[in-house]
Amino acid sequence: MAGRLTTWRGDAASGLVVLAPLLVIAYVVIWIYSVLASFPVLNAVQPPIVRVAIVLAGFAGLVLVTGSLMRTTTGTIVEATLDTLVNRIPGLRIVYNASKMGIETVVDGTDHLRTPVRVETWPGMYMTGFKTGNRASDGRDVVFIPTAPNITTGFVVELETEDVTELDESVEDALIRIISCGFGEAPQPDALNEEDRPPNSPSPTTTD
Repeated sequence: MAGRLTTWRGDAASGLVVLAPLLVIAYVVIWIYSVLASFPVLNAVQPPIVRVAIVLAGFAGLVLVTGSLMRTTTGTIVEATLDTLVNRIPGLRIVYNASKMGIETVVDGTDHLRTPVRVETWPGMYMTGFKTGNRASDGRDVVFIPTAPNITTGFVVELETEDVTELDESVEDALIRIISCGFGEAPQPDALNEEDRPPNSPSPTTTD
């Protein structure tokens, strides 16, 4: 009975892992649709799907016009002025900068992020960080160690080069591990069970 209960619990957990994100996405999509469909200026337009299409088209046009403006000198000045004004408001600047960085990461990808590294913060305990590409006045590497699951916060530390170990993984893999609090990390090849190995593949061996 205990074994069967454990199996059911494992099946339920696996099902939640698959279905919960889909339900969250569905809820967000439905909520956004309902907001756009009730746009007050377009109440006379029927059916609601047409209102949604009009709002999305208008937003897309606004994004393109704003993007074109940002490539000009005027746009650069406007953006710099807006950043300065918002950053003078306590609290709001945190939300503004976090949102801006999140959008830049989604739109531009993670190519601008540096190589993931491992830092020994305490004896025998390591944390994942990212090189910033900058150095302190004394020549130490400046490393950003994000918190989990919110990678927009973290710690900026200055370390000697020999204290920073570069990881043999992509930026995406490191971010997945941090955002998922370690639960989303892909298994390493040498950690696969024998039954999961492809036919005729050699078993891992260890040497002293």
